[in-house]
Amino acid sequence: MYTFARPFLMLMDAERAHDLALSGLSAMYRLGLNPLIAQRSKPLPVKLWDLEFPNPVGLAAGLDKNGEHIDALGALGFGHLEIGTTTPRPQAGNPKPRMFRLTRHGAVINRMGFNNQGVNALLANVERSRYRGVLGINISKNKDTPNERAFEDYLYCLERVFPVASYVTVNISSPNTAGLRDLQSADELHRLLGQLRDAQERLAAKHRRRTPIVVKVAPDLSDQQIERMGLVLAAARVDGVIATNTTVDRLPVQGHPHAEEAGGLSGKPLYGRSTRVLRHLRSHLPDSIPIIGVGGVHSGADAVGKITAGAALVQIYTGFIYRGPILIRQCVEAIRRRREQPVRGMSR
Repeated sequence: MYTFARPFLMLMDAERAHDLALSGLSAMYRLGLNPLIAQRSKPLPVKLWDLEFPNPVGLAAGLDKNGEHIDALGALGFGHLEIGTTTPRPQAGNPKPRMFRLTRHGAVINRMGFNNQGVNALLANVERSRYRGVLGINISKNKDTPNERAFEDYLYCLERVFPVASYVTVNISSPNTAGLRDLQSADELHRLLGQLRDAQERLAAKHRRRTPIVVKVAPDLSDQQIERMGLVLAAARVDGVIATNTTVDRLPVQGHPHAEEAGGLSGKPLYGRSTRVLRHLRSHLPDSIPIIGVGGVHSGADAVGKITAGAALVQIYTGFIYRGPILIRQCVEAIRRRREQPVRGMSR
């Protein structure tokens, strides 16, 4: 079904096609036609944070910013969904056009700017959904909130999503909100995470459930920055890390007509950079802090590469746009085959 629809979607403006595809997916779900879209894999369970993930392949944040399509996306066979990014107040995001396909590179550049209806609208959509799988909610600050008050925005969102989220992602790495990545500096990160961890413990006592907090980091970090970040993340005892967000590097797509568009680059050209950050960060974090690998996964082999680099789970987004739901199954089955391989040097 997606193979049939894809050529028509690719003729449209990228953002319009994105919205139309999600609306169509939800319509088919309501009609009970989702089996025509995707064949689900057999379970390949992963346990993290006392959560049971039916398989290790999830949907990255950004596709369903407001949680309007949770049920339809959940029916495709993902092991988990991450919705958002959401902010305390609604915001329109950056002026259009703000999403560009680089088809021959299997890439997308976006500068959406956290366009969303606000955290309360997202929560209303979550409450209406019937999905009972693992649901991550990605939070950040409004663009007009100065960094010195960023914690107030993160806390506002955290307090509201804490009771319903399976885990909460703290997004400090989007390149499309001015100054947001400054929160990744060691001092700023230490201060923010200390405050959020205190809030997490208070909310856990209040709701009698502990919702994990994970941090999403950028791919545009030097080795030294990664090492410093690893120290801060370990000291804060965060529950996990997502590596990585989109990149501002344009070298892999140099010469493309859209290469100079502002925004974050995702897709195939991101794979090497994001996997390098994942691998280096893994070597500077204790084993108790799992990493979710995202960035450039367009095949089962790519998903296995993330696992090999140290990821406990993987997420897809741009690859899902280009390949459709079949990519979920291919990634799950590739990881299954890797798991079933005998350990080198040992007989079965």
